[in-house]
Amino acid sequence: MGAKEKYERRRTRYFRLYEKYNKAINTISNLRLLVFIAGLALTIFLMVIKYYIIMVAIFIVFLFAFVYLMISHDKLFKARLYSSMFVKINEDAIKRLNGEWDSFIDNGKDFLDQNHQYAYDLDIFGERSLFQWISVANTYLGREALRGLLSGNRKDVVRIKMRQEAIKELAGKLAWRQRFSAEGLVVSENMKEPEKLISWANEQNEFYKSSWLAIVVKILPLSTILSLTLAFVTSKVPYYVPSFLVLIQYFLLKYKNRERHEVFKTSDKFSKDIAVYNKMLKHFEKKDFEAELIKEIRNKMTGKTGKPAYEQVNRLSKIIDSISNRHAPFYLIFNILTLWDYRNMIILEKWKEDSGRYLKEWLEGLGMIEALSSLAIIRHDNPAWVMPEIKEKQRNEFEASRMGHPLIVTNRVCNNLDFNSPTKVLLITGSNMSGKSTLLRTAGINLVLAYAGAPVCAEVFRASIMDIHSCMRVSDDLGKSISSFYAELLRIKAILREAKEGKKVFFLLDEIFKGTNSRDRHTGARVLIDELSKTNSIGMVSTHDFELCDLEQSSPKIKNYHFEEYYKDNKIYFDYRLRKGVSTTRNAIYLMRMAGIDIDESLI
Repeated sequence: MGAKEKYERRRTRYFRLYEKYNKAINTISNLRLLVFIAGLALTIFLMVIKYYIIMVAIFIVFLFAFVYLMISHDKLFKARLYSSMFVKINEDAIKRLNGEWDSFIDNGKDFLDQNHQYAYDLDIFGERSLFQWISVANTYLGREALRGLLSGNRKDVVRIKMRQEAIKELAGKLAWRQRFSAEGLVVSENMKEPEKLISWANEQNEFYKSSWLAIVVKILPLSTILSLTLAFVTSKVPYYVPSFLVLIQYFLLKYKNRERHEVFKTSDKFSKDIAVYNKMLKHFEKKDFEAELIKEIRNKMTGKTGKPAYEQVNRLSKIIDSISNRHAPFYLIFNILTLWDYRNMIILEKWKEDSGRYLKEWLEGLGMIEALSSLAIIRHDNPAWVMPEIKEKQRNEFEASRMGHPLIVTNRVCNNLDFNSPTKVLLITGSNMSGKSTLLRTAGINLVLAYAGAPVCAEVFRASIMDIHSCMRVSDDLGKSISSFYAELLRIKAILREAKEGKKVFFLLDEIFKGTNSRDRHTGARVLIDELSKTNSIGMVSTHDFELCDLEQSSPKIKNYHFEEYYKDNKIYFDYRLRKGVSTTRNAIYLMRMAGIDIDESLI
């Protein structure tokens, strides 16, 4: 069964469940109203005719029925919510396969950085980006983990292979991944930036960790309640004794009350987030995995405390539930009698001491699973794509067969690339719109996926570890008074510096030195290409300047490739096929005429 058929079946199934739960909720809502009215009417009627025993029995029966219906309504409401989430998840998956994913809200535009060495040029973040295509990370740290993988922060052969193994396993667990994603879909704004929660979990208050305070909080309320009971039941305990004890407890509650109030207010704010994290952790830790990386993440969650992370977060959730009872009626009286605020603070501080320092690590682990689950979508949806061979080699290597751009769904054209020795620079020529820039982006974005541990859009893909650098979309920086030409120079300077320092660079240069006259452009480009060919780096340079193509004659490290166009019925067509050699065609005049610019034949 293909990926699309799976998604369509799951969408249909959950939509039917959604409708079923919706009908059940409406039925129970009507039943609840009926039970309430009938119970109230019968109770009043029996009270009027003075059938008190039957009245009490009827009241209890209807009360239980009403409570049962309320609980059932709540369960059905949650089930309906999950069904609607699964419908959305599968609809998004179908859109992704159909190439309609540009409507996804999270496109990672907050990660856009024009100064990044390749992300801006290769459409890693922003509108119609790689991030927008695959991201199912809902938490802040999940999005950060995915950003890190796509930004080239973790280029290590061993870790890449571990991520490949994890992605393969997650790809085969569609139902598990979708449930994990559904648990994260209810994130609040706080979860999008959990630093405050993590900071709060690490705050320590020594006063509430005092052993003497714990003893007082246990013994004093017991003494107060016992003396009150004895004072009411017998005359052996004078009333001033419990009154005095209550007064002591009242003033105890006044002590540091504002401080406790701030802590409790913060805990209320994070209650929903903690409940969601708890569900995500439980769903993750309850599942058995074989991949070493996923086992490593889970072991980090349990190794330092000896207990599953979800159990510890669940304990925190229960503490916060207890704290939230402060908003209940008559809590003030209950609090004065039991010192419940002190009890909550003591157990909260105990939790922070035992587990608070590990919360960040647990949430980062969840974030990495979200990132890997995002990349696993590529494996699941594109089973024909290959897992790349990544090696640490002395000489840079890049070989790809039938490589296409992963973000182009319809009319994708695949090409072969091979930097076989001694080739260092591929010089790409071709007319406007022939596919030069797309080829550079295709190589770059597939290499980004390869280093992240994901499959790539190719039949064969081998590469060594390199630093990707591009110079493609360079614009003016008015804030720094930097022209696009100077910005391009700065980018190229950085690439050349790293290459000359012996670093392994994979460079992608598109139409370099556009902002100057043709003579200087030719001279500068010729010198730059020659310099790069003498380093340990490899890469591609696209150009319209055919004069540069004779560099192949002077150096075996430089190879010419080109794209062509053809004309039919007075229309221009491109096949986007990469060919060896130099381009012999040009189309700028034709395109100018198409744009309405009338050019005299005698000038051509």
